[in-house]
Amino acid sequence: MKNFSFCIALMLTIGAASCSDNGQETTPRVENAYLGQTPPGSTAEIFAPGIVNTKENREIEGMFGGDMNAFYFIKRPLDQDSDANMLTVIALKEGQWQESNIRQGVSEPSFSPDGATIYFANEYIERVGDDWSDLKSLGAPFNDIAIMRLSPAASGTMYFDTFTPELDMPLRASRLIDGNYEAPKSLGPQFAIGSYNAHPFIAPDESYIIFDSRRDDGFGSSDLYISYRMSNGAWSPAINLGAEINTAQAENYPSVSPDGNFLFFDRRGEADEDGERPVDIYWVNTQFIEALRPPN
Repeated sequence: MKNFSFCIALMLTIGAASCSDNGQETTPRVENAYLGQTPPGSTAEIFAPGIVNTKENREIEGMFGGDMNAFYFIKRPLDQDSDANMLTVIALKEGQWQESNIRQGVSEPSFSPDGATIYFANEYIERVGDDWSDLKSLGAPFNDIAIMRLSPAASGTMYFDTFTPELDMPLRASRLIDGNYEAPKSLGPQFAIGSYNAHPFIAPDESYIIFDSRRDDGFGSSDLYISYRMSNGAWSPAINLGAEINTAQAENYPSVSPDGNFLFFDRRGEADEDGERPVDIYWVNTQFIEALRPPN
């Protein structure tokens, strides 16, 4: 699979970027992680403005890879449609952050816990050396389901949403049993409240799940919610993540970094006169996970 690299105007707080001789953009050597950004506290902040979030492109669905040395997101120019979506990565190579493109025309990515696979609904790509494989099909029972986003657990269980015109399908999961995936099962009625229960992120150990939903107790549009697996195996009632994360705008696509320290998500505003909805990738400290956890 062809891998594209190009110059980008990255600016980190520690200095300006410069192009190398091979045309790939690099930034000054850095000692700190997270693309040189100062980590946020309990109030969500825009992630890497001018580096990931730019005025020229629409950037969504951000997430770090398994080793925390690469940040992946979907990018496309503002004047183009979703066919121009590009899975983009900014990776730390030889002490420098470098941006390159992986695959065009994809959306709603999620990583396997080991960082070796990226899923796009019912398809996936696998890491092959320093590159990625062609798209592969997940097969039954996923191919016949209108999945928007799928999130895998370390056990192999797949958690996912389902698009319907009524937006009334609860979140479901399918366990891997003897090498085959079982028929999907609902996670429970608490995942069918309101509308648009979607875009789940499952903790690798399946101790909690974060997703977005439109509910009467929300802040205006879709909000982020968390539910915890209890000692009896059932899921707790979903809890709104609160005003430091949710707003009257739409919050979507949660993803916790592999080190467990930060939640990344999208915040979308109202459509402008051209029908374009401004969107930015935000991040916030994950202290809320333990703060909201109910007693077992």
